[in-house]
Amino acid sequence: MGKLDDGLMDRWLHRRTLTRWGRVAREAADLDPVALQTYRTRARQIRQYLDRVLYVADGRLTKPLVGARKAAEPSDCDWVWRPELWSGPLPGAGIAGVETNTMIGQEATVFHDCPLNELTIRQLRNAREEDQAPFGLRLDVFRFDGSFLSIVLDLPPAAVNGLKKRHLIRLDPIVEMENPLEIFARLNVKHGPNTDQIVRELPLHEDNRMVEFDLAYTKMNEKRVERMWVDLIFERPEMNQVVLRDLTFSRRPRAEL
Repeated sequence: MGKLDDGLMDRWLHRRTLTRWGRVAREAADLDPVALQTYRTRARQIRQYLDRVLYVADGRLTKPLVGARKAAEPSDCDWVWRPELWSGPLPGAGIAGVETNTMIGQEATVFHDCPLNELTIRQLRNAREEDQAPFGLRLDVFRFDGSFLSIVLDLPPAAVNGLKKRHLIRLDPIVEMENPLEIFARLNVKHGPNTDQIVRELPLHEDNRMVEFDLAYTKMNEKRVERMWVDLIFERPEMNQVVLRDLTFSRRPRAEL
């Protein structure tokens, strides 16, 4: 793990920098426009680094700690994964007026057909004692006259490495919402030119909210599996706030009869 030098000279330079910018802040209202423009440019240059340090520090030091609580592994699973949206901080935590085909990080993409585009998405920091994931995802939907809203999650290559029809893919969500709505999860498995799909409704009003996708009910060609992805489909999301506190995937072989 990297460690920056914080010796006597560094501390002296830090105190000098604080004193200088404190003086600039106090005198900013009386500076002439040319000097003020110069200090504004310098302040913006410094701020981009300060904002980055604060964002990463908040992500790593606020509980639950990033990486401290890994995704729970159900018994007999041979793969488990929590997407980056729920496991680490993303650059640029929020997007307002989300356009269709907007990527959030490297693994998630938002799709919709709403021309009004009154949709806001923001990554938030989980801080409750019961939270397992360090981050969550909040969707604020206002007027929505489209026919669909979905978040597509690309599963990593490890999800399809050695994938067989005897495998079960499990999804464990933790979801909060202002008003009741239905959320469906559609697993897509691409094998050669074909794509098989399995759709499950998330049992949001039950204690056990997990769903499983049984690949035995697909026509998947085990030798030609290329990739998998999951569509989270939100039915009638208008005037609602949905918080996905956690989302984890796992894979296990079905018990032999």
